[in-house]
Amino acid sequence: MIPLLLTAAGAGLLAGWIYSFYSFSAEPRLPGSDGRPTASEAAAVSEKTKEGILETFDGVPSKLTACWPAFRGSRYDAVSTESVPLLRSFPPTGPRELWRVSLGEGYAGPAVCRGCVYVIDYDAARQADVIRCFSLDDGREIWRYSYPVIVKRNHGMSRTIPAVDEHYVVTIGPRCDVTCVDADTGRFRWAIDLVKEYGTKEPLWYAGQCPRIEEGKAIIAPAGEALMIAVDCQSGQVLWKSPNPQRWQMTHSSILPISFGGQRMYVYCAVGGVAGISAEDGAVLWTSDAWTLRIHVPTPVWVGEDRLFFSAGYNKGSMMMRLTQQDSKVVPEVLFTLPPDVFGSDQQTPVFYQGFLYGVRPNEEMVCLDLDGNVRWSSGTQNKFGLGPYIAADGMLIVLNDDGVLSLIEAKPDKFVLLARAKVLEGIESWGPPALVEGRLIVRDFTTMKCLDLRQ
Repeated sequence: MIPLLLTAAGAGLLAGWIYSFYSFSAEPRLPGSDGRPTASEAAAVSEKTKEGILETFDGVPSKLTACWPAFRGSRYDAVSTESVPLLRSFPPTGPRELWRVSLGEGYAGPAVCRGCVYVIDYDAARQADVIRCFSLDDGREIWRYSYPVIVKRNHGMSRTIPAVDEHYVVTIGPRCDVTCVDADTGRFRWAIDLVKEYGTKEPLWYAGQCPRIEEGKAIIAPAGEALMIAVDCQSGQVLWKSPNPQRWQMTHSSILPISFGGQRMYVYCAVGGVAGISAEDGAVLWTSDAWTLRIHVPTPVWVGEDRLFFSAGYNKGSMMMRLTQQDSKVVPEVLFTLPPDVFGSDQQTPVFYQGFLYGVRPNEEMVCLDLDGNVRWSSGTQNKFGLGPYIAADGMLIVLNDDGVLSLIEAKPDKFVLLARAKVLEGIESWGPPALVEGRLIVRDFTTMKCLDLRQ
């Protein structure tokens, strides 16, 4: 009887822990106990002016014109289309470091456009979000624009990637502050406090959504009074708003622009479901509650003419959805789901490359999936990659693990082939998505950003 009683007690404790972890219920607690500002602290900056401080420095934009202008690049797929031949092995000292800069704590990755590297940072001493612009050539700072906001350490601070075009830079800060500045000078254009103006609820661990710019419009998902908005980058005028009658809330996932059935649309995963929004006028074209969870980080992946692939952590797994055109309606349908031990993704968005999906599942192994959900290969227990980011370029996967180790892997479905590996960052939690322009790879860890030369 004693072993049976002990087994039952252990099972009860485990069940209770799982329920409490995944239900996300919480008892009332004192303000500030979660590391966020108290009400009095927040009130000190609640009437803050968004026209903050602009500083200029001696950096000069590079003459290189290639761009990686947003989260996952110009096509939102984390695939480089450049023809620059890349290294397929590393010297003993690793790839050559071109420059490095120090950043505040966080995971915010870079965007690159017209010789400039843009990143949103946090200055803890000045209690300010900082939009920074560096030279791609040597990392010297060109300008920085800062505005006051209290952000306390909560698994880092800044964690989003700017959206950039030839005229504007748009950012979303940790506390859901959207800011637009001039790409050349850093001069303030406009700002929107999503919490104050749209009733957005800050996600756990602060905002993780990366903005989009298309045809001079900033595309943002407040997931409050409006599910999505389009803002004219020049004037700051809101051009359209999508309704949100079910009051879906913001997640860490970013908006995915796609074209289907002859129309442009934006796909967004909110707390409550998935929606497809018309790029023309913000109309809700379709919704689905087949994919929803409390914490959602990876962005959907467009894998062909009519398919969307979703993945997540927290024991969710993954799902393939197909869109069909029925009369004048777009109808989503689930093709299959996969359990997390086959594929799921806690943090990074999988890459669709040359007909196959590549990603790191919860056991930290890199896997290759075909579009029917079959595992073509896994990296095995000897090659694990943690929560770090990855992109595809020149027939390879370029993968960074938690501890700043960079790996080059053949992007082929036949078998796992590790080409090279080198330690390139000293710090912890190297989670910020990288940018690749003309053979220059920009990566970061918790406090440092580096530019590495991957050219052959």
